Amino acid sequence: MSDFYQRVYEVVRLIPPGRVTSYGAIARYLGTGRSSRMVGWAMNLSHHQPEYVPAHRVVNRNGLLTGKIHFTPPSAMQELLENEGITVTDDQIVNFNQYFWNPMDEL
Repeated sequence: MSDFYQRVYEVVRLIPPGRVTSYGAIARYLGTGRSSRMVGWAMNLSHHQPEYVPAHRVVNRNGLLTGKIHFTPPSAMQELLENEGITVTDDQIVNFNQYFWNPMDEL
């Protein structure tokens, strides 16, 4: 496992319940602003980590649940977010900015 992926997982584990962030926000925080796709790849593999990674809290820059296909079943991502009080309609977080957690500001 790459060191980059482990750094991504460390950041994702810090996202509080009821908050979300984006692939790009994590990449920028890690000093690799052009690597949001690599953050996505890390999220795809996060389900195989020995320590839990709340990957459902990472969405695209518009609040879309683009990673839902990597959950079993795909509806699990939305269900996990809704269990934390976040409303999702048509695979998009309603009032995304209200729930957005920016690691640059929070850490």
